[in-house]
Amino acid sequence: MKLRIALIAASPSLIGGHSVQAQALSARLTAAGNQVSYIPIDPLPQGLRRIRYVRTVLNEVLYLFTLLRIVRADVVHVFSASYWSFLLGPAPAILAACCLRKPVILHYHSGEADDHLRRWRKSVSFFFGLADEIVVPSQYLREIFQAHGFRSRIIPNCIDTSRFQYRERPQPKPRLLSVRNLERHYRVDTTVSAFARVKTRFSDATLTIVGQGSEESTLRALAGKLRVDGIRFAGAVDPEEMPKTYDAADIFVNASVIDNQPVSILEAFASGLPVVSTPTGDIASMLRGGEAGMIVDADASSLADAVTRLLDQPELSLRVARRAREEAQRYTWNEVGSQWNALYAEVVNG
Repeated sequence: MKLRIALIAASPSLIGGHSVQAQALSARLTAAGNQVSYIPIDPLPQGLRRIRYVRTVLNEVLYLFTLLRIVRADVVHVFSASYWSFLLGPAPAILAACCLRKPVILHYHSGEADDHLRRWRKSVSFFFGLADEIVVPSQYLREIFQAHGFRSRIIPNCIDTSRFQYRERPQPKPRLLSVRNLERHYRVDTTVSAFARVKTRFSDATLTIVGQGSEESTLRALAGKLRVDGIRFAGAVDPEEMPKTYDAADIFVNASVIDNQPVSILEAFASGLPVVSTPTGDIASMLRGGEAGMIVDADASSLADAVTRLLDQPELSLRVARRAREEAQRYTWNEVGSQWNALYAEVVNG
C-alpha cells in the first residue's frame, strides 16, 4: 500500500541524530513508492534566526502555516524531542492532524524522557492521548513510558549501512572521534580529559570532535587548560561527508550521561570503528553488554583506559568491531522497514 505521509521533524540544517534519522526514513519511504511531504519544525530561513525570541515567534508562525500541508496526507508522522521543543513542534502538529481527522504517529526520541514525562505530565498526557500510536526506538524508552502510564511500541532507529565503508583496522592508530552535539549532557568535556590522558602514552594521538552547541567555548578553554594538542573541532559536518569522517578515525568515543539510541554509534558500527562508551540509555544494549563495544564509567580515567586497551590489544579491537558490524544489521531498512509499513497500514485502516 502506497501512502501519502506527512513527516514532521527538524530540518537538515539542524544537524543531529533527530534530523539524520528523519531524513533517512524519508528517503527510504520515498524509494518504496510513498509520497512523503517533509515538514520542518524550523522553516525560518537561516538569515532570520539571529534575533532571540523574535526568531521563535516568527518560526512558529511560519511553521503553523506549513502544517496546512497535512490536509493532503493519509498519515502524519511526528518526530519528537522533550520540553519546550515538544510544545513548539510536535504539539501543534498533533492538534492539526486531529482537527483534520488524520491518523497521527508520535515518534519520540529524547533520552530526557523520564524527566520530561515527570515534570510536564499534564501537558504531555493531553497530546499523547491524541496520538494513534507512540513509537520509541528502544526498550529503554518503552520502559520509561510504561512507568509513567503510557503505552508505546518499539521500532529501532534505521541506518543505511551502504553509505559507510566498513574497514577493519588490524593495527588501530590513536585517532579518536567524537560525534555528539556540544551540550552538557553529552559530556564531551570528559572525552577531552580522557584524550589528554591518552596523549601522555601516545604522543601522536588525535581527537576529532564533530558537533556544535553551547559548550563549544568551554571545551576549547578546557583543551587549552590541559595544554594538549591534536584536538580538532570540526563543527557541524554535512551528513553526506560523515562517512569520510568515520573512515579517517580508528576509535569512536562517547561519554554521555543522558542518551537513548545514538545514530552516531550505529554509524561507527557500520564503519568498522570500535566503540568506547558509557552505558547510558539504550547504549549498553547496542553494545551487547560489552561484546560489540567497550562499556565504561562516565569518567576520564575509565574512558582513557579502555581506549588504551584497544590500542594495546588490536585483536580485541577487531573482535568488538566485527561484532558491532553484525549488530548494525538489526537497524537496516530490511529489518526496520516492514515494521513501519505494518504500523502505517494499521493506523490508516483503523
